[in-house]
Amino acid sequence: MVKDTVGIILAGGQARRMGGGDKALLKLGGETLLARAIARAKPQVQDLILNANGDPARFAAYGLPVIADRVQGFLGPLAGILAGLEWMRANRPGARWLASFACDTPFFPTDLVARLVKLADDTASWVAVAETAGQEHYIFAVWSAKIAETSESVLLKGGHRKMENWIGTFPHRSVSFPIETVDPFMNVNTPDELKLAESLIAGGAANG
Repeated sequence: MVKDTVGIILAGGQARRMGGGDKALLKLGGETLLARAIARAKPQVQDLILNANGDPARFAAYGLPVIADRVQGFLGPLAGILAGLEWMRANRPGARWLASFACDTPFFPTDLVARLVKLADDTASWVAVAETAGQEHYIFAVWSAKIAETSESVLLKGGHRKMENWIGTFPHRSVSFPIETVDPFMNVNTPDELKLAESLIAGGAANG
């Protein structure tokens, strides 16, 4: 567990490619995608929160604080990151890092936060992002508490929507993670990808 770090699981999207609804509550190997994300993320951080829009009561069983995007309109994962930074400033003012995770990536590394924070500290970076085979996975990142911008200043005044463009405004680095039997950042966006993840778990090819 990395001290002074707040984790946020992003579940604020509309799951269009999955047919709509709450992707986080879909079952994979007998557990919801959200339960799997919590099991991997919670041991890595001091506090864990969930970013989701709509009625938070549907996630009550998971016991996490639920925060919505501050700017409406489903503007993408950047809206969730900014909401998390704002929550951290208000509720955990001593925290140094926000660590972000996607709810639909069931195999992400269990040493993710430790490796990202170490690189960020070693290089005085404000953002550190995970990558595999040269592809950066912008949702899996740590964000410095020094970032003082708000949802309104970035999404409305700044007009940013793409994570990579906003990350580029800060000192940032990436950490490469190995691909073994499966890319650890394989995400589940479609019914076919859910079936693939099921087969990986059933076959023991991924640590599900």
